[in-house]
Amino acid sequence: MDERLTNLEIKVAHQDHVIEELHQVIYEQQKTIDKLETLLSGLTRRLQEALSDEGSEIRGNEKPPHY
Repeated sequence: MDERLTNLEIKVAHQDHVIEELHQVIYEQQKTIDKLETLLSGLTRRLQEALSDEGSEIRGNEKPPHY
């Protein structure tokens, strides 16, 4: 009985450690996602500004002026 209890305590301790490691990984991934979302938002804004400054619109099959 004592051996079974000891084995269960070891397993629980190991699982607690794994859960903490996974929590840290998720935390770091969320920080990366937040940074990438901010970067994407800024790049999208800059692209929209550049297109509106040129008076350009993205058009389907319209040929460029040099054709």
